[in-house]
Amino acid sequence: MADIATFLDGFGRFQQKYFAGDASLFARLRQGQSPSTLVISCCDSRADPGMLLGAGPGDIFVVRNVANLVPPYRNGAEMPGIRADIEFAIKGLNVAQIIILGHSGCGGIRALMDGEDWAGSQYEFIGAWVSIARPARDRALNQLAQESPAAQTRACEHWAIELSLQNLMTFPWIRERVEAGTLTLHGWYFDIDAGELLAYSAESSTFAPLMPRPAEVEAKP
Repeated sequence: MADIATFLDGFGRFQQKYFAGDASLFARLRQGQSPSTLVISCCDSRADPGMLLGAGPGDIFVVRNVANLVPPYRNGAEMPGIRADIEFAIKGLNVAQIIILGHSGCGGIRALMDGEDWAGSQYEFIGAWVSIARPARDRALNQLAQESPAAQTRACEHWAIELSLQNLMTFPWIRERVEAGTLTLHGWYFDIDAGELLAYSAESSTFAPLMPRPAEVEAKP
């Protein structure tokens, strides 16, 4: 398990690479940011989008939350939360694409599927948040009633990404840009067990690998 000294060593390597080794990058970034992509990902420590996508400083604008969920558009929300993050990325940074990045073994989706009584637990906020994905849960339980709980949970992880993509399209200024061809939406799923990145297809409503697995990954039992 990493400790503070490990993090400081890591920052030392960061300094060496980006300030001693490539000072021009941060000379440019000091003028402001212009990422091309908004990534909405889970806050799970195993699914860091910068590491998974090999992104450098300034490449992606990242929003992380439990289960990588997007609520539907609601003008005048008292606490806009992620809606404000999305608005800034679209209107302020003018990103060209949005990626919803989910992953296998998601604790938020598992809690939603388990139907835990959050009101009687130690948690105050998680239950209300993951309820955004309740339509995905209901779909998994209804359509896969004969399948195992593991299969239902994996399907819910997939369908929660699909639901978040649909919710993005309820934002009028997102729909406008998608229809104009200046913004594209993507749903990706990191399979931790298989080491694969899957992409959602709106045409087939399925997820398929974006790239072949490396030979060394294929060889593992």
